[in-house]
Amino acid sequence: MQTDAIRFFFERYALTFRELEQLLAVALARGGDYADLYFEYRTTNSVGVEEQIVKSATKAISQGVGVRVITGEKTGYAYTDEIEFQAIKRAAETASHIANSATGATNLEVNATPNSHNLYAVATPMSEVELARKIALIHRSDQAARRYDKRIREVQASIADEFKYVMIVSSDGRLTGDVQPLARLSVSCIADDDGNLQVGRAGGGGRIDVNFFDEELTPEYFAEEAARQAIIQLDAIDAPAGAMEVVLGPGWPGILLHEAVGHGLEADFNRRQTSAFSGMIGERVASELCTVVDDGTIPNRRGSLNIDDEGEPTSKTVLIENGILRGYINDRLNSGLMQTPRTGNGRRQSYKHMPMPRMTNTFMLAGNDSKEDILRSVKYGLYAVQFGGGQVDITSGEFAFSASEAYLIEDGKITAPVKGATLRGSGPESLKNVVAVGHDLELDQGVGICGKDGQSVPVGVGLPTIKINNMTVGGTKK
Repeated sequence: MQTDAIRFFFERYALTFRELEQLLAVALARGGDYADLYFEYRTTNSVGVEEQIVKSATKAISQGVGVRVITGEKTGYAYTDEIEFQAIKRAAETASHIANSATGATNLEVNATPNSHNLYAVATPMSEVELARKIALIHRSDQAARRYDKRIREVQASIADEFKYVMIVSSDGRLTGDVQPLARLSVSCIADDDGNLQVGRAGGGGRIDVNFFDEELTPEYFAEEAARQAIIQLDAIDAPAGAMEVVLGPGWPGILLHEAVGHGLEADFNRRQTSAFSGMIGERVASELCTVVDDGTIPNRRGSLNIDDEGEPTSKTVLIENGILRGYINDRLNSGLMQTPRTGNGRRQSYKHMPMPRMTNTFMLAGNDSKEDILRSVKYGLYAVQFGGGQVDITSGEFAFSASEAYLIEDGKITAPVKGATLRGSGPESLKNVVAVGHDLELDQGVGICGKDGQSVPVGVGLPTIKINNMTVGGTKK
């Protein structure tokens, strides 16, 4: 994958090692500690079906180069959408002026650096699949959802995919690259029971081959899951409100961990002392039952990468171990300033954006309890299975998340589905109140998109079944 990416840029744009070295020298001509060039060529496709007809089909190509110069805490950044020597040189001069310092560049030499792993050896990515086959897949979703229950009135199904070549050239002499496939199938259903309208959503994918949707998670699976969620909500009662025991189901509920805890463990927030976890390395921040990791090395996962967007190999980073904070999610800039190890988490949305510390696949490791025992231990509480939107304040750690599928737990048994449930609390405090962790760890099925400072990147989340004592539930029933 690395060789393919480097060959792609060298052959398509007639680049040479000498030109790359010259461009880095221009970037550092006014001084600087480090410079890099980020090359990107991306194709994106999407097709959607609504009301049983194809309503949209798009294809787009984007390309460009971002030039970065780092001087201490200062970063100069400029980009061009022309992959051509003079255009890149102008961008390098601009970045150099922004980050200028007293010391000029020394002689630079660039050599190819092999990637340490290949996590997505995809034979036929979705980007190479003919449109007719994609349409057939999403028609299967539409038909399966409508078969599920006669009360399913509307179905929207879509496939979105991209295929991206990246190459990073840096002043420390490294040249590396990657070819990154990505695909996602999404289904949304509206159930209508005499004017009572409810919505269900499902989807998944990853850095996968086209056969994934025939052999692993099929269009019918996603359609039936979306329809099931919508139908269940037709009979949902108003959620209770107040402090109670809460059980989070496995898989996608890990989005709460991602937002309420994961962002607070990104190094830039902690370097600036704006995170609830700032200065707490080695201290207890969670129950001893909690071990949280960020792992960008899981094959074919949506959040996985062979290299991050700075050319660093991704890794498995233990963030919280048995309740003790062990480390942060790091990129080059912040690891250098904080004198901590790089973790391969420097990520950017595109060549138009500077990299920053971002999560890959973030999840809590499995414990020893069974889901059944955890539920039986709850006298009265809430079982949250799926989540919709949410928000978090990084500085305080306070969060609020709406549960799109949740149930009452009464005397250890799951009873009525509820609607309008919102979970509120503090990330660190909630983790300290974890009193049971299941052995049923699941990762989400491949739909996560994470936003930060105006940039969006694909991510994964995960969680085993966990029980949190004394969590605030916002609802409509007192």
